[in-house]
Amino acid sequence: MFKSCDSAIIPKMERSETSQDPQNGYEEDLLKRSPFHLFMTQIQRIKSSVGKGKHQHSSVIQFFRDLDPGGKSKGETEREEIDLSRPDNQNEKPDLPASDEVSHNISETDLVSGKWKVKQFMKKLGKKPNSKNMDLNNCALNETDLTELSGLLPFLPELEEINLSWNDFIGGTLKPLTLQLHHVSKLKSLRLNNCRMTAEDIASLGEALEIIPFLEELDLSWNSNIGGKLSLLTKKIQKGSKIKILKVIDCNLAAKDGESLAQILNVIHHLKVLDLSINQKIGCSLKSIAQELKNVSGLEELHLHMCGVKKDGLQSLGTAFQYLLELRKLDLSCNKEIGRGFEDSAAHLASLKDLEVLDLHQCCITEEDLAVLTQVIPLLSSLQELNLSSNKNIGMSSDHLLSRLRFLPKLNSVIISNCSLQKASFASLAEAALHLPDLEILDLSWNKCVGGNLKLLLEALKLATEIRVLILSSCNLAAGDLALLALLMRTGHLAKLQKLDLSYNDTVCDEGWATFYQDLAELKELSELDVSLRPSSCRDCGMWFGKLLTALREMPAFTDLGMQRWVFSGPQQKQLEYFNQDSTRNVRFDY
Repeated sequence: MFKSCDSAIIPKMERSETSQDPQNGYEEDLLKRSPFHLFMTQIQRIKSSVGKGKHQHSSVIQFFRDLDPGGKSKGETEREEIDLSRPDNQNEKPDLPASDEVSHNISETDLVSGKWKVKQFMKKLGKKPNSKNMDLNNCALNETDLTELSGLLPFLPELEEINLSWNDFIGGTLKPLTLQLHHVSKLKSLRLNNCRMTAEDIASLGEALEIIPFLEELDLSWNSNIGGKLSLLTKKIQKGSKIKILKVIDCNLAAKDGESLAQILNVIHHLKVLDLSINQKIGCSLKSIAQELKNVSGLEELHLHMCGVKKDGLQSLGTAFQYLLELRKLDLSCNKEIGRGFEDSAAHLASLKDLEVLDLHQCCITEEDLAVLTQVIPLLSSLQELNLSSNKNIGMSSDHLLSRLRFLPKLNSVIISNCSLQKASFASLAEAALHLPDLEILDLSWNKCVGGNLKLLLEALKLATEIRVLILSSCNLAAGDLALLALLMRTGHLAKLQKLDLSYNDTVCDEGWATFYQDLAELKELSELDVSLRPSSCRDCGMWFGKLLTALREMPAFTDLGMQRWVFSGPQQKQLEYFNQDSTRNVRFDY
């Protein structure tokens, strides 16, 4: 409809401006009363303000700003005659010279039509349009959708973020989109997680990197076909690239992909975050990567979780640490062949004075490593989070690394799960915790010695006024341990606790649970509680069940209760049904 109006009226407008014929004047009068003339006047007013040097947002941005979240955009009723949703400009502006009018009409018309298409496309996917952020994560997009999106990019010149993650039907169809990325040259973030990218997709994206020069974040994680083909992309990254975040998690990267990554570290000097996690073969080329890390001295996060790092790889990393003085997060977890590698790298590790997060869980740390780490970790004065889980030598070592945590006053998260703690090492940890006033997360799960000895931690828990998460799963807790927790609750020492995990403690008798639930309501900020039994167990709920439901009614923040393998009697089942009907909150019972 719009094109037919355009072709019929514009020629008449041109004649009226070059002739004084009365007939032309009559046609012009008719034109001024037409709906189309009203629309053209709106466009003239917008251009006039630009021509006079006044600041005016583009019509695309104005469209998104003027949209009413609850219904129609401004002035939509007035413009229904041309069947387009557009913003209304309320400001009176002088007209542009007639010579400029016709030359800009078509482009403005296309923009108005294009922004309407953007709105309809997003509405179809249940999303709201945003001029700077196109978030289509997990929208079940297909090839047709991607083709449609490609055609919309010319109408989104201010776009800074595109997220197409978890759309696994668009693999092999990205080329049309990458060919249009020059229309969004301001793009800063591109996320393509789990899109089943093919070699053609990777190559096309590589070609497009030159036309999105401001790109700062590139996330290609969980695309297994990238393995062995990463060079199709990396060889296109130019010197001076502004990329700050690069993530290729679980992409089946091969050793040669590691070599490709090493080469681009020479050109992405602004890199802040590098995440290569869950790529087991990358460890073979870690030496090459480590040698080039000196070129990204501003790196703040290095994630090598489950990367097949071995002793020699860790030693190469150790040499690189001396250049990474701004490093704040280091994840070396789940590299089981890393044992005994800390002996030669510890000195450089100590130079990371700004390190805030250190994750060494499941690294098969040896006694020799512990001897070194006992000296080094206390020197990391900025450390806030420490994860040493699943390293059984930690609990049995005579060096007592845990006792030296007292020298890390900023520590707020200590995860020591499944470390075979003995009473002596647990006592060392409890004593160190007295010097950790900012402690927020404490995980002691799967350490059997905690059961019957929780009293050792009593004073530390009294001082830990900020604690939010306490995990004591599978700790062989006894009734006395739960009575101690009840005492802490009753005296207000766990007032900020949000998550409490007491699962897999089948050793607690019904009397212990009854004592615990009697004071549970004191935890006003608690949202999650897990008291599930072991998978091999099955047990009837005791008389304490009524106390539990009564307590939950007085806990405004509570949302999740884990009670797997507890068996409810008929009356208890009715109590639960009545609770669900009567409660004004939605509490999820997992049983």
